[in-house]
Amino acid sequence: MSNNQSPYHYVRPEVLPLLTGGKLFSEGAKAPTRASFAQTVIELGATNPDIVVLDADVSKSIGTNQFGVKFPERHFNFGIAEQNMFAAAAGMATTGLVPFACTYAVFASLRALDMVRNSIHYPNLNVKIAASHSGITPGPDGVTHQGQEDMTIMRAIANSTVIAPADPDTTVLAVRAAAAYEGPVYLSFTRDPVPQVFGPDYPFEIGKAVTVRDGTDVTIIAMRDLTAHALVAAAHLAETGIEARVIDCPTLKPLDEEIVLRAARETGAIVTAENNVYFGGLGSAVAELLVENNPIPMQRIGVRDTFAESGPYLDLLDKYGLSYGHIEKAAQDVIARK
Repeated sequence: MSNNQSPYHYVRPEVLPLLTGGKLFSEGAKAPTRASFAQTVIELGATNPDIVVLDADVSKSIGTNQFGVKFPERHFNFGIAEQNMFAAAAGMATTGLVPFACTYAVFASLRALDMVRNSIHYPNLNVKIAASHSGITPGPDGVTHQGQEDMTIMRAIANSTVIAPADPDTTVLAVRAAAAYEGPVYLSFTRDPVPQVFGPDYPFEIGKAVTVRDGTDVTIIAMRDLTAHALVAAAHLAETGIEARVIDCPTLKPLDEEIVLRAARETGAIVTAENNVYFGGLGSAVAELLVENNPIPMQRIGVRDTFAESGPYLDLLDKYGLSYGHIEKAAQDVIARK
């Protein structure tokens, strides 16, 4: 690779100098993806009168209270009654409305799971579940508000589409795509600010992953807030002569099998990185695909068999083995096993 040929794709130019030394998290522009969702659903509401927003007493936290200010006749706050909210969303969808039902991930995927499964997914209704505070991104809020199992649970439900965008700009693209998609969609957002990594030219498409850094020695497949950590890990690995391919995987289900199998063939080693429990999420989906098609050395980064404590977001990522240093070490380990 020539010196003037960058291995990066769709990454903002101002981000590249910040990928070493952890500067991306201390000096880079950041915003919570829940805020990008709230702004985007307001923009969609202005052009599509069928879009309605349902909240479960968290509209101020997520920012959808502003949708209610602009479109009061299309905003419904159910209070702390998530089960009722999702049942109502299902009913609204049968009339041709496009409901965005908003709450925290832990409540959408656990407290209201009966209604999510049986009232929305079983009849395959056009409901968009907008879940903030996914993973252990709500670090200060503690385990009761940390949705560390949400993507695993939602992936397991038939008819589900599960999307977890990496940063603010890709969140805008994901919400627009979800609104245009016919059928249930689960959208996973962060509570805490995450780096603004990608530009508006990012080619978001439901069911497609995107190579955001070229590499031939190992592939790191990451999603949501850990994509930024994967890029930092890859930059550090490059300083040691290891060229890591980084794939951002904003859609957990359906998984982009083609890009995963191509990476397996071309690099021979894979690390997956997700801010989600170790079981049943991105790592499991990739492992299931590889074991049936091309078993190669692989290692999964995720929350192990534990609940996370309350604390600062980045500190928790490091404590539970999810931050860029852990991804870097995992990549070195799988390369050694090739």
